[in-house]
Amino acid sequence: MQTLLSYGFEQIEWQVALLSFLLAFILSTVIAFTYERTFRGLSYSRGLVQSMILGSIVSCLLMISIGDNIARGIGIVGSLAIIRFRTNLRDPRDLIFVFASLGIGVAAGVQSYATAGIGTLVFCIAVLALYVSPFGSRRKHDGLLRFQIPAEAGASQQVTTILQQITRHFVLVTLRDVAQGEYQDYAYQVKLRRSEDNQQLIRELNQVKGIRGLSYTNQEATVEV
Repeated sequence: MQTLLSYGFEQIEWQVALLSFLLAFILSTVIAFTYERTFRGLSYSRGLVQSMILGSIVSCLLMISIGDNIARGIGIVGSLAIIRFRTNLRDPRDLIFVFASLGIGVAAGVQSYATAGIGTLVFCIAVLALYVSPFGSRRKHDGLLRFQIPAEAGASQQVTTILQQITRHFVLVTLRDVAQGEYQDYAYQVKLRRSEDNQQLIRELNQVKGIRGLSYTNQEATVEV
């Protein structure tokens, strides 16, 4: 006699339910592994990776429980609405991976195994392709330049000439008097044509007579991790 999992008027063979859970677990593990291998950032979360796998199993469970019963689906949605998820995902990419895992669980729960398998394959291939390609990245060789020069027109004009020759674009951020008006403190936001131009910029500015406190902060690392 074949064992059946039954609820109400619907019956699901336990082998089918077990296959759905196993498929949701395996495919969501593949997605979690892909996320781990392609992660770029500073705040890696082990709990997020495990939540992808567990969320897929839970979504599979919900879809098996709902089946084709609309009333049961409304009841489950209503009970889930009571739960308040207060976990904030700072990276939209993390949210996409969570949704992908939940979608795989839903597909496995409704016994759409081909959709779940193909969807996982296409998603992981797309992730890997974007990971190895430069698509979406913008390399802005930006920097913050700070220095102090004597309060005279000659030094200021010399600095402006150097910036026009080396930088692609520059904007004066702050200007203030220091040392009782004998020096002026400058802060420029500069955009370089190449990342190595910052060394040439420092060398040229060091030739300005009376310059002091020269510093350059490369902001390229804050643009994209």
